[in-house]
Amino acid sequence: MADTLIDKDIIIKTDNVSIFYGAFQAVRNVFLDIPKNNVVAFIGPSGCGKSTLLRCYNRLNDLIPNAKVQGQITYNGTNLYDPRIDPVEVRRRIGMVFQQPNPFPKSIYDNVAFGLKISGFKGNIDERVEQSLRKAALWDEVKDKLQASGLSLSGGQQQRLCIARTIAVEPEVILMDEPCSALDPISTVQIENLIHELKEKFTIVIVTHNMQQAARVSDKTAFFNAGAENGGSRFGYLVEYDDTRNIFSSPKQEKTQEYISGRFG
Repeated sequence: MADTLIDKDIIIKTDNVSIFYGAFQAVRNVFLDIPKNNVVAFIGPSGCGKSTLLRCYNRLNDLIPNAKVQGQITYNGTNLYDPRIDPVEVRRRIGMVFQQPNPFPKSIYDNVAFGLKISGFKGNIDERVEQSLRKAALWDEVKDKLQASGLSLSGGQQQRLCIARTIAVEPEVILMDEPCSALDPISTVQIENLIHELKEKFTIVIVTHNMQQAARVSDKTAFFNAGAENGGSRFGYLVEYDDTRNIFSSPKQEKTQEYISGRFG
């Protein structure tokens, strides 16, 4: 249960967070702790703020005009939105894998090495590229064509290449925004198996519309919904957060039960 965790177990703490785009409130009053070396799934219907909150964890919403975060998000006890914090460094420590695979128009090797080169990595780049491709379960498929374009790979391979690129700079947290929604079933299984393996070294937060996927890959699940007050604009809010087995077998909130049983969403 979340309330049995102590602070040293928590890598990201979400404390009464609300998110705005100008005057529009997208997310309201979220309290949610991400434990280290867990997979945490965000589920819920479209428009409930799952991806909006996810992007706040590595400050990608900073790139959206008029986006504003209220409340506090801490990473290893440090306020991510402290003015002294460099967002670029945040994104190195908290990486992101997007819904659509987005390899650079470069070679497979250069895709993985890119972050290392721009961050001034002083170690053996060849070794780190190989290690990252191995961790992403891609090495055996590409080791003989590292100079081929990353764009020449299949969709599932491209997504694993993006994961390799993310883990090459050794973040602590990997954010995944519907990483399998554009993939075929075989590629989806490969990514899900990879998530299980990566959990040993990384903390993973995944947004998914696939409830079966959430049940398969995650340790904890947060269910979000969208609501409105007095006929106003809809906002996203956290309904329930618990161990995944509890969310899917014995949820405490009626709305959670309705969603996982397919009554809406």
